Amino acid sequence: MLEKLEKLVAAGIELIPAVEVTTHFIFQRDGFVALVERRGDGFGGVGSSGLTEQGGLAPLVWRGEEAFFVGRGFEQSASAEEVGKLRAFAAALKEALD
Repeated sequence: MLEKLEKLVAAGIELIPAVEVTTHFIFQRDGFVALVERRGDGFGGVGSSGLTEQGGLAPLVWRGEEAFFVGRGFEQSASAEEVGKLRAFAAALKEALD
């Protein structure tokens, strides 16, 4: 567990304190978030990642060749740079927790 936490810190990924969420951990980097399942004293599966916005998580959605961040009452076009940063965040999170 300590090794995984050290990897998260090295990757610049932060744990967001959310005592009201008892089933998942919330991790954040560069305005993107992901939910990670809580399993006992450790980490479980990594869920979808997306943009942080006022209503919560806005996952990346593809419509043909165009990418959008879509959440509850929220939609925003995603640039190629944002898609790259989101993918890098998701990959770093998965690598740190494996």
